Amino acid sequence: MCKMKIMKTVEKVPGGLMLVPLFLGALIQTFAPLSGEFFGSFTNGLLTGTVPILAVWFFCMGAGISLKSTGIVLRKSGTLVVTKIAVAWVVAIVAAQFLPEGGIQSGLFAGMSVLTLVAAMDMTNGGLYAALMQQYGTKEEAGAFVLMSLESGPLMTMVILGSTGLAVFEPQAFIGAVLPFLIGFILGNIDPDCREFFGRATQTMIPFFGLALGFSIDLGVILQTGIAGILLGVAVIIITGIPLVLADKFIGGGDGTAGIAASSTAGAAVANPMIIATMIPEFMPIAEAATALIAASVIVTSIIVPIITAYWSQTMKQRNRPGDQQMVGKEGPPSSL
Repeated sequence: MCKMKIMKTVEKVPGGLMLVPLFLGALIQTFAPLSGEFFGSFTNGLLTGTVPILAVWFFCMGAGISLKSTGIVLRKSGTLVVTKIAVAWVVAIVAAQFLPEGGIQSGLFAGMSVLTLVAAMDMTNGGLYAALMQQYGTKEEAGAFVLMSLESGPLMTMVILGSTGLAVFEPQAFIGAVLPFLIGFILGNIDPDCREFFGRATQTMIPFFGLALGFSIDLGVILQTGIAGILLGVAVIIITGIPLVLADKFIGGGDGTAGIAASSTAGAAVANPMIIATMIPEFMPIAEAATALIAASVIVTSIIVPIITAYWSQTMKQRNRPGDQQMVGKEGPPSSL
């Protein structure tokens, strides 16, 4: 019997566990938009159940986070998380002065809005960061992804939009957005068995909400975001990367490598525009295009950030080895690994 390496193939795609099902859902929506209604029942729930699927995912994510972390991990985590959120907050204030209140709704940059920019910039791809720091950093730096999980979900995007006056959320909306996460977090920390049991489901849920998110997107919109999506991804790396490098060097005690590794867009950010649009209908006209733009940013940053991180790490290590610098002039540059 022929065995297919589907999982390994999907994992080779940057952010593939999220993005491959998302594009599959977009294909279904584009060519068979009535599939959910036609089949009904569980199939319809699977294709249209973005919110309940995400609710379970947030709960399991919270359950998987442990309070037991070293001071170094907390320092590094706090520095990167606060910097990323602060940069997104500043971007929101500045962008609000230039972009229409409802965002750009047509043309090459359709979907570009304050919501799009904030959602793309305020969340780091924790899995990508941890993998990079395991290779180019220390165990403590790799462990910094623990607090990065707190960025996940729409809460910080809501806080930024609300604090800048760009959106008004009722208090219960904030509580409702974070409550599943908090309940999971509490359970996971009072009972290690709960943390282990629910924590295992975090990765499992990703393809399911990716599929449901994709089913809300017309593939034509994704194709239209080509250039804009690439530019958004590059902008995320530059605009968040520079402050993150400086914060890592002067506050976190690192050499900037962790800052570069954190300058990505999280796959979970793809869900934020649609979730927030359900709370504030004014965002609904741009939510679909914003979702596609952020999906493109996830891909772009997932490809570029590892390359820049590797180059930066190698450069920093060479600078910190004076003996190697002296040998360069006599025997040529040291061989790269």
